[in-house]
Order: sequence, then structure tokens, then C-alpha cells
Amino acid sequence: MSTLAGELATLLLMAFALGMDAFSVGLGMGMYRLRLRQIFKIGLTIGVFHVWMPFAGMIAGRFLSEQFGSFASLIGGLLLILLGLQMIWAGLRKEHESIITPIGFGLMFFALSVSLDSFSVGLTLGIYGARTMVAIICFGIAAAILTWAGLLAGRKVQGWLGSYSESLGGVILLAFGLKLLLPL
Repeated sequence: MSTLAGELATLLLMAFALGMDAFSVGLGMGMYRLRLRQIFKIGLTIGVFHVWMPFAGMIAGRFLSEQFGSFASLIGGLLLILLGLQMIWAGLRKEHESIITPIGFGLMFFALSVSLDSFSVGLTLGIYGARTMVAIICFGIAAAILTWAGLLAGRKVQGWLGSYSESLGGVILLAFGLKLLLPL
């Protein structure tokens, strides 16, 4: 049972790290003074994207794992490191503009843009054989909750929290990537 608890803790931490990107962008979007109904719809949409993207990644990762074995494990660890570094870099950049409104096609684009990184993490999890349903449920719920939190907080505060939250998510993914490459 402890391996399940350990895997669940790892997946929840990864879900939190991936959701920080949605939280960060949600802070900026929250400045649009969206209605609560719109905020609910945005969070739900991003949650759904954070279920489908890692699911597709996990399927691809399992295929790669079967085809390429241990080489696929190396790729998975490197992907997490690169994704973590990219999130840290994006979080530290000064300009954080968003001209896309979260309505209609803009909402789909917005949801896709903040969930692309979850495909890469899903790919890595598929390579390592993580429990699919547990992973995608954790990712979807965490993304929806963190998006709602970001949008609601964005209504109240300035955007200075956003870059730090995205960088924090990047550090977590970087650490998991290093852990996969350098087992202790």
C-alpha cells in the first residue's frame, strides 16, 4: 500500500506543478473582471484539457517504452528536466502579456496552451508505467482548482505572483526529472 501512497503523492505534486502554469496564466486572465460563471467554465475546460493531454501522452509513452526500453526512460527524464527549465525561464521573464480572451475559440487556445506541458509529463509517466486513471484524475482536478484560484486571485491582486508560481512549478518538474535520471 505504501507504493500506491508514494505514487499518489508524486502524482499530486506533479499535478500541482503542472497546474501552477494554469494558475499563473489565470492570474493575468482574472484581471479581465470575469463573471463567476465564466471563471467556472474556464477552470472546467482547462481541467478537461489536463485530463486528455496527459492521457494522450501516457499512451504514446507506453508505446515508446515497449519499443525502445531503457532509452525511453532516459528521454522521459530529460523531457521533465527540459520542461521544468522552460517553465522556470518563462516564469522569470519580465513580459507576461496575454491578448487572448478566454471566450469561445480563445478559451480553447488558452486551455491548449496551458496544458501542452501536461502531454510531455504524460509521455514520461507512460514510459514509467504510472497508473493512468489516478494520474489523469489528479492532473484534471489540480488544474481546474488552480485555474479557479488563479482567476479569482487575479480579480483581487496584481500579477506579480504569476511569474513566481510558474517558476515554482518548473522547479518541481526539474527535480522529478533529475530524480528519474539519477536514482538515489
